[in-house]
Amino acid sequence: MTTEREQQILSLLKRDPLIAQQAIAEQLGISRSAVAGHIMNLTNKGVIRGKGYILGENKYAVVIGGANMDILGRPMAHLKIGDSNLGSVTCSPGGVARNIAENLARIGTPTRLISAVGKDTYGQMVIQQSQLAGIDTQACIEVTDAATSTYLSVLDSTSDMHVAINDMAILERLNPAMLKPHADMLRRAALIVLDTNLSEESLAYILSNFADQPIFVDTVSCAKASKLKPYLSAIHTLKPNLQEAQQLSGMTISSEQDLPKLAEWFHEQGVQRVFLSLGQQGVFYSDIAQNAQQLIPAIPVAMTNANGAGDAFLAGLAHSYIQQLSIEDSTRYAMAAAVVALSHLDTINPNMSDVSINRILKELKC
Repeated sequence: MTTEREQQILSLLKRDPLIAQQAIAEQLGISRSAVAGHIMNLTNKGVIRGKGYILGENKYAVVIGGANMDILGRPMAHLKIGDSNLGSVTCSPGGVARNIAENLARIGTPTRLISAVGKDTYGQMVIQQSQLAGIDTQACIEVTDAATSTYLSVLDSTSDMHVAINDMAILERLNPAMLKPHADMLRRAALIVLDTNLSEESLAYILSNFADQPIFVDTVSCAKASKLKPYLSAIHTLKPNLQEAQQLSGMTISSEQDLPKLAEWFHEQGVQRVFLSLGQQGVFYSDIAQNAQQLIPAIPVAMTNANGAGDAFLAGLAHSYIQQLSIEDSTRYAMAAAVVALSHLDTINPNMSDVSINRILKELKC
């Protein structure tokens, strides 16, 4: 398992296998001797092989979807609607797909992102900070005549989202013609993660042409989830909340006892694994291959920012799948990843890692 700093060094080596150690040190703000130590560790782990920093082939995930700049407003006290509120405003790279990719990279899974950004200040920040987090962004496209996506959200006094506005028109440029050059990369991936911010044409292209790959999907919202209905048979793992699942299925759930029936509907459409997010109730999972279903109660946590929990959860699921964990262990690992995300003001907790997730699991004796 590689550390966060090692992931940053690997990202630089992938872009330039002959880069000097001093150049790496200057870009990361550390000493050359520290870089040499990290490279030695990577060599001992088998990640780097031979001269010229030849990188060993690892299983990797490809994440496709939104990458944007998140602007987050948080009131100091009770949120007063229709009035100016004292509070804080922060700005950081976001987007469902990009957030999943960063969480995955920080946890330790080699991750490649396919998205679209504008040739503007926000776009440069999104790409640069994504690369520093360990994400391979070489497949991202830069658009000269459109602005980088922005996501504006306002929290309430409990740190839950009160309202949000997104401007993601640039993602229409991420069309099948832009995706086709990356077909070989997609076929070699250990899994593919999609978010439904993609256009219907792009979702159709991926779900129709790469259905033999494990495809994980984040439904994002009720309005956007509806685009998936014709292609459910191509989805390996689906992560909707209860409202999104009910809309897709046309079913109404009145009690916990109805959850297996809801999951069964998705299995009948071809979805192999379903993870129903139930908020404070926890997560209900159903896996047709393992013939397993269970409701796992939510992990108690003092919530600081709810925005990034779902992205961290799906990243935990993807990492667990590559590590071949059982369905129950995968769910608990993903829930612990969500707890790490919830405990920091930033959408991506800079302390996100396999170590921090397993620390929570150990404390809970999972």
